[in-house]
Amino acid sequence: MRNTLGDLNDHLFAQMERLGDEDLKGDELKNECERSKAMTSVSRNIIDNASLALKAEEMRFEGILKGHIPMLSNSAKEIPKG
Repeated sequence: MRNTLGDLNDHLFAQMERLGDEDLKGDELKNECERSKAMTSVSRNIIDNASLALKAEEMRFEGILKGHIPMLSNSAKEIPKG
């Protein structure tokens, strides 16, 4: 599987290392700061989405949520009513 939360973690730490480069100055530093802001924004959305999916799976495991959740798989089944 590609693009896992582990991959995201690696990308974020790599970005931190780039920001920590003391040789970065002027426009290069400004560009890295802008890149970091964009990465942070996208990362937050990815993490929020993963948290929601995890919560739905926990609810299904606990029996609170019954049936299939289309968003969490590749099939197009609907959630049974009742």
